[in-house]
Amino acid sequence: MPTDDPTRPTGTGAAVLLASNRGPVSYAFDAHGELTAKRGGGGLVSGLSAIGPEVDAVWVCAALSDADREAARRSGAELDPADTGGRRVHMLGIDPRTQHEAYNDIANSVLWFAHHMLWQTPLEPAFGPEFRARWASFESYNRAFAQALAAQAAEGAAVLVQDYHLVLVPGMLRALRPDLRIAHFSHTPWAPLDYYRLLPDDVAEQVLRGILGADHAGFLTRRWADAFTACADALVGGTGRTEVAVHGLGADADFLRDRAHQEDVDERIAALRREIGGEGRRTIVRVDRTELSKNIVRGLHAYRRLLTDRPDWRGQVVHLAFAYPSRQDLEVYRAYTAEVERVAQDINDEFGTADWTPVLLKVDDDFPRSLAAYRLADVALVNPIRDGMNLVAKEVPVVSDAGVALVLSREAGAYEELGADAVVVNPYDVSATAEALHTALTQDPEARSARTKRLAEAATALPPAKWFMEQLEALGGA
Repeated sequence: MPTDDPTRPTGTGAAVLLASNRGPVSYAFDAHGELTAKRGGGGLVSGLSAIGPEVDAVWVCAALSDADREAARRSGAELDPADTGGRRVHMLGIDPRTQHEAYNDIANSVLWFAHHMLWQTPLEPAFGPEFRARWASFESYNRAFAQALAAQAAEGAAVLVQDYHLVLVPGMLRALRPDLRIAHFSHTPWAPLDYYRLLPDDVAEQVLRGILGADHAGFLTRRWADAFTACADALVGGTGRTEVAVHGLGADADFLRDRAHQEDVDERIAALRREIGGEGRRTIVRVDRTELSKNIVRGLHAYRRLLTDRPDWRGQVVHLAFAYPSRQDLEVYRAYTAEVERVAQDINDEFGTADWTPVLLKVDDDFPRSLAAYRLADVALVNPIRDGMNLVAKEVPVVSDAGVALVLSREAGAYEELGADAVVVNPYDVSATAEALHTALTQDPEARSARTKRLAEAATALPPAKWFMEQLEALGGA
């Protein structure tokens, strides 16, 4: 390969690279038109931090807004370390239309829907010329990442590619840089074979071959890993040289426990208690994005059924429903958010009294308030129709003040690790979920405390830093 090839490393190149759609920092324009940076948290930030400053590491991500693109333009792609907490971050200023079509029209409207089995199949999907044009954008988007990684990686570097947005990257990167050690990790479920085959045949194969360009393909649970393997066996003749493994991302106990006892969280607890009112009232807590797969509407219907079937709970329990708007660029998500608000208001209109509001719905994202709700929860409701893992199910037991009963969908990835100590539900069965809420509310305090301890231990078995390092070690270290 000639030395002036743009995919060859510049300088010495990085020893470890992380690629994800969203990076550890985002930008906005303030009232004066100046760029302001906001650093994010989460498992990837914690994980990348675990490798230490002695290892040269680069995070490659996409500009997701006009402000991000301006920051990328000004910086020449590598962002100011003052904005990134000292990390080397390359933000790709990909064409906005390409980014929109790849992210919204393919990743979130096709691949996400397939893996979460969300399509109403009498009407959708319908793959025609418009889909093909958008799929071309998805290919371009993935190619931009592959080329950036190829240019930034040292000889033999370890590259960890994240999630369904970038499923084509490993195969593309392998073609550009066969010397690299590549891993891909799927944070979503993987569709069973019959449902996966709703995708166009060539696209279904292309996605599989994209991931199989990696040396190591990671999944959150054995169920999702086995589904991927079944698809690969049926459609492309197997997984070949790619190792398929399970890394069940856990909660970051140290961070959560420290953050949950800071002053702003205590202030949110006091405010929530005032809103809850009533001496000794119990709480059912859920914290979710208004994502279609999270099943918020059925959860509200189950709470309504609880109040209908067991009127003794009226005035005695409050449902803290924190449903933060998600993907509002898509009409189906806007409609779903509106339905969440409508059902919550209907419950309050039907059952509410002068001194009791049955549902306290919060739609503005407030992390300290979420932690406050975790600490207050008597019951945590986690009832997705399908979920790769669901970290809320893991986080609540870790920070609970007095012990929490977890009502958990058997379709959440977390079920594999937490199901033995949860009240398990079929997420489609509203009546059974209502009965599960009653069971959880009446759980013996000593049993609940013991279950909470076991839940917290299971939830923190593989914290983000260890989860990240486990995958890196699977590639032979850094």
